Amino acid sequence: MALETKLYQKLTQQLVMTPQLRMAIKILQVGRMELEALIVDEMAQNPVLEESAESVEEPKLETEVPTVDGPDGPAASSEEWQPTDDAAPEVSKAGELGDIDWKDYLENHGNDFHTAPSGSRIDRDDDKRPGLENALVDNNSLTEHLMWQLRLADVSDSDRVLGAMLIANLDGDGYLRLPLEELAFMGDTELPDVERVLHHVQTYDPPGVASRSLAECLLTQLGQRGLADTLAATLIRDHLPALEGRRFDKLSRELKISMTEIAEAQRVIGTLEPKPGRDYGDGDIRYITPDVYIHKVADELVITLNDEGLPRLRISQFYRQVLGRGEATEAKGYIQDKVRAAAWLIKSIHQRQRTLYMVAQSIIKFQREFFDHGVSHLRPLVLKDVANDIGMHESTVSRATANKYAHTPQGIFELKYFFTSSLRSTDGEDVSAESVRKKIREIIGAEDPKSPFSDQSIAEHLEKDHIDIARRTVAKYRELMGILPSSKRKQFC
Repeated sequence: MALETKLYQKLTQQLVMTPQLRMAIKILQVGRMELEALIVDEMAQNPVLEESAESVEEPKLETEVPTVDGPDGPAASSEEWQPTDDAAPEVSKAGELGDIDWKDYLENHGNDFHTAPSGSRIDRDDDKRPGLENALVDNNSLTEHLMWQLRLADVSDSDRVLGAMLIANLDGDGYLRLPLEELAFMGDTELPDVERVLHHVQTYDPPGVASRSLAECLLTQLGQRGLADTLAATLIRDHLPALEGRRFDKLSRELKISMTEIAEAQRVIGTLEPKPGRDYGDGDIRYITPDVYIHKVADELVITLNDEGLPRLRISQFYRQVLGRGEATEAKGYIQDKVRAAAWLIKSIHQRQRTLYMVAQSIIKFQREFFDHGVSHLRPLVLKDVANDIGMHESTVSRATANKYAHTPQGIFELKYFFTSSLRSTDGEDVSAESVRKKIREIIGAEDPKSPFSDQSIAEHLEKDHIDIARRTVAKYRELMGILPSSKRKQFC
């Protein structure tokens, strides 16, 4: 077989991931808080960008909206995506900056950049003070809390060093996972000294801290309550696996006591804290900030994008004057690059807000009964339905709904929440999986605690509501909701 070299030509289509397209994709999929941080970071890096305090009229939403994958989807054209000329001519010609009359352009269009979406509140109150929930607080960590108690304790310097070492090796739940022998080696001391200091640290607040196992944690808490010699302590010390499995019948036979006594002891154990360090978080609390507000006004649902705190951007007047000068300098080229980057940033923010508005509008169209009546009326919905409705690609809708929340008349929900799979009902209609999970919660909430419903019983109850569902599907939904099986939900008194 002869080997030879040949030259072929091949024509293919591909989407070119330009830096501008990457920026548009990144801005589209970030959440509200991340977008604010991204804008602040870009303003710090780009001297051309500045915040505008003036109110500028916003273009109407009826104009053509570009998407990150192009107007006709990712396979519509082999050329790289550029914004439409009618939406922002100055950005669509960003690659031809040398042919632009910057002086004429910046005098007429330089202040048209801003980030406020159509229909949103654009008035600003520069004197508005931040709310108390935005004030900085000093979150005391578990380590700091224990070290504060150690500093107040009347112990020797050597014990204080050992105590600090023990505290530094606690995990987030307040447990000591390292063997005492290893700690003794690290501290260059004897094992009895480590055990003595450990018992001292275990007397600190919160109760049960510095325990080496769950049983030790619970027994320490019972001892501090004066319940070290009770049935609850016996169950924890000798029968914890059977207690976790709620094998009350087995415990009753082995200990020769009634089921009522075991249930009473179990109730006492249920008041103990299995993770003493859980209330001492080392990180800041992150509150959900809705990206979209959906208000019901009369019989209409009104969409308002949350632009509070987002800087309204424009190009600096100083740099407009620099670009207006006729001479070509190295500084002017640098400024042109920065103007190009600023234009794409502002255009990407416009695109994000407009896309988010259109997605929210489409969700309202499909899920109107949910906004009026609640979760039980949530209908099946997939990304393709919304994508076809607004004329965009599914990937664009997926990015637009990622990490974003909507404040609705029914509460705050992630936008992904409105996209649910479907189950076939006995009358031939599709039922949302989320509404089925709500019905399962309602059935379990109304059951007799002494005789809880099994998964098969729940499936039979749903069948009465014309929902055809298998027992294993009920079990899957129940586990996803964090609900225990019937054997572990049963109460004996």
